[in-house]
Amino acid sequence: MASRNFYFQLIIRVALIALTALGLAFSVAWQKYLALSFCTILFGAQVYALITFINSTNRKIAYFFDAIRNEDFTLRFPERVTIKSFKELNQSLNRVNGLIQEVHLQLQIREQYYQEILKQASIGIMTYNEKGHILFSNPTLEKLLDHSPLNHIKQLMQVDEKLYHVFKDFQPFERKLFQLSNEREQTQLALKSTPLTLDGKSLLLVVVQDIHKELDEKETESWVRLIRVLTHEIMNTITPIASISDSIIRYYRNHGRITPLEELEENQIKNTLKGLEVIKEQGGNLMDFVQSYRSLLHVPEPNKTIVRGKELLDKIDVLMSARLHDTEVDFQVGCHPEDLEFFIDEKQIAQVLINLAKNALQSVEGIEKGKVRIVAGQDGNGTKYIEVQDNGPGIPPEVMEEIFVPFFTTKSEGTGIGLSLSKRIVQLHGGGIQVRSLQNQETIFRLTFV
Repeated sequence: MASRNFYFQLIIRVALIALTALGLAFSVAWQKYLALSFCTILFGAQVYALITFINSTNRKIAYFFDAIRNEDFTLRFPERVTIKSFKELNQSLNRVNGLIQEVHLQLQIREQYYQEILKQASIGIMTYNEKGHILFSNPTLEKLLDHSPLNHIKQLMQVDEKLYHVFKDFQPFERKLFQLSNEREQTQLALKSTPLTLDGKSLLLVVVQDIHKELDEKETESWVRLIRVLTHEIMNTITPIASISDSIIRYYRNHGRITPLEELEENQIKNTLKGLEVIKEQGGNLMDFVQSYRSLLHVPEPNKTIVRGKELLDKIDVLMSARLHDTEVDFQVGCHPEDLEFFIDEKQIAQVLINLAKNALQSVEGIEKGKVRIVAGQDGNGTKYIEVQDNGPGIPPEVMEEIFVPFFTTKSEGTGIGLSLSKRIVQLHGGGIQVRSLQNQETIFRLTFV
């Protein structure tokens, strides 16, 4: 009924314009100049009214996308419109508005979360652009340099002119030592730079460490790798959302002009709906990413009990047997001595062993005579251990240092927190996890317990 009303109004307006045009023709023919003036004004008014009538819905759609771009989520697109196809589109737009608002809130929460992590870091962290504008500096850095707030690297001249030139001339992947002196003390600083690209802009991340008081070099590298991986993951999620939103906006606005209704094609509406579905999917992926990070940082304290090693490995054998039906992998477990006991949280360590066993089985897929072993024992020093062994292709040397970095993964699927979560669980047990890998021979993950 609403569609009929729309088309009825459109036909009436077009008919009136046609009659007015006919009046103009007669006025010119009979040289009735007064009537000609009147008909000209009436014709222009009717044409303007028709354009306004047609573009009203289209204009509201453009306003909606402008509101999204400006992060204004209060605008609601009317669902009671005259054309059924636009009614469905408007309902989808309102739904995606709610989704984008939720994603935006999650992004703000995540950003605050990461900001808090960086603020609490015991090493100084700074990022600045090619013009020297400082985008971020954490309290640790400001305390090290005894200067706050830091907005531009030129401010470092007030701390030490030589330090300013160090930052000014810093090259990517460069390391430097700098002795900072003041009236109270001398501080030996270790500085390291890492290039970043954020939103198409080149940035330089500089980690500053008091080498006498702060973390060692390996821990510093872990921070840099973690930030790089987090940045990569976030940009991979956000970039498609921004790109698809711009594409949708271009359907309804061209060179600053709102696209008239009669120029819209059904294919454009279908592509808009497809784009909104992709935005929804990316938003879900982002929320899964945030949830994965929370699970990594909120590992509960182990509820330790005395666990017999043989019984633990037998349970792992049963749990993994379902994965072995369609494979020819030789999977075995063993405990020596059989009465070996561990003081552990059985559920947590079982989770670690299952994760490592899954990785091992994946590594030997397609390999002739593939073997996976889980072995528990005690070495000559009395240290108890559990090893997960496989004869797969091994871990490349260039990847070895990265495998325990959160969210780092070489797989097409997965969150990349499995090994980092496993390492965290073992550390909470007061133990450690080491890895040894020989290309095309063997890979061994060794869990040690005190």
